[in-house]
Amino acid sequence: MANRHLARTIALQTLYEWDFMGEKEVETCVAARKNLKEFAPKFDEDDFVMELVEGVLKNKKEIDKLIKKYAPEWPIEKITLIDRNVLRLGIFELKFAKEKDGKTVPPRVVINEAIELAKAFGSGSSGKFVNGVLGTIFKDMLAAGEIVDEEKK
Repeated sequence: MANRHLARTIALQTLYEWDFMGEKEVETCVAARKNLKEFAPKFDEDDFVMELVEGVLKNKKEIDKLIKKYAPEWPIEKITLIDRNVLRLGIFELKFAKEKDGKTVPPRVVINEAIELAKAFGSGSSGKFVNGVLGTIFKDMLAAGEIVDEEKK
């Protein structure tokens, strides 16, 4: 599991670079491979990093709509780069990601991982902000029957 956490950290670094450069200057695949080489040279989860980065970029419009809906007091361009990209990763995993075997990462794991990234790289309030947004999305997904709460089985 520590490998998955590192993969998410590298994906966040890559998305941060991409966002910082105005969403176009950085070739994300090249940046992701550079970050993998620099931060995890003997890493065996590079496919997961690429899946996260490419998945966020592919679904960015829909993901950003969800951020706007669930954080209406915060225009997306005013959310810090770290918080915005942690949310993008978390929403991608909650709403769009599918494992090769058809299963998904349990939603509570996704949310906890996002909170840990926000706490590690964001401001003092980032963890609470990310928890609030992703927690609300999770509750709405439960109510809509889009996901099942593994803890309540």
